[in-house]
Amino acid sequence: MALENKVALVTGAGQGIGRGIALRLARDGFKLALVDLKPEPLQQVAAEIMAAGGQVTSLEADISDRDQVYAAIDHAEAQLGGFDVMVNNAGIAQVQPIAEVTPEEIDKVMKINVQGTLWGIQAAAAKFIQRGHKGKIVNACSIAGHDGFAMLGAYSASKFAVRALTQAAAKEYASRGITVNAYCPGIVGTGMWEEIDARFAELTGAPKGETFRKYVDGIALGRAETPDDVASLVSYLAGPDSDYVTGQSILIDGGIVYR
Repeated sequence: MALENKVALVTGAGQGIGRGIALRLARDGFKLALVDLKPEPLQQVAAEIMAAGGQVTSLEADISDRDQVYAAIDHAEAQLGGFDVMVNNAGIAQVQPIAEVTPEEIDKVMKINVQGTLWGIQAAAAKFIQRGHKGKIVNACSIAGHDGFAMLGAYSASKFAVRALTQAAAKEYASRGITVNAYCPGIVGTGMWEEIDARFAELTGAPKGETFRKYVDGIALGRAETPDDVASLVSYLAGPDSDYVTGQSILIDGGIVYR
């Protein structure tokens, strides 16, 4: 089946990495279903795809709510005539010293980053099986899913959990022809990193921008990552060239963490 007849759903598609992934998959020929909590940026991305001649539908949904995730996939199938790729991109960062993490904070990061990914895996695999064909699930992990980072303990724990879910799901669904992989970005110049930098400034007294610059200075390739960098890997994982890849959480960080 040609890519132009395939349907991909991207969560957190309204901004940052999710927007970059959605635009890249549209250029690859996918029909796109876009999911986000923020309707205005979601509609802007949809408009960009339509202006370029792509087919797209969008839906406001909360990925931490299992029923909403299942409903989003049903929506994608109904509106676009199929369902082939799930990109569980949506997530949040959290900067907090281990000693100060509250029950509410750990609950929030786990509900969105871990449970949201779990519901996406469940719902996508169920739809692929229902439709009687293979499929691809691509999860958002992080360099913090390979190394735990100071002040990012709860976030790192959530991303280690995504890596574990990716491995387990790959093993469980391989016999169905469903591949499950993850992408692990580093320091991406998006709004999320602006929030991380601002929170580090608040906690440590560092000037705004200093934490971001410090991390970028440690990148072997000498520059911050862009959403397009990440999207290129997701394009590979969503496309046919990755058919023999499963259970992997692939680092794409310009040279920060080495495995």
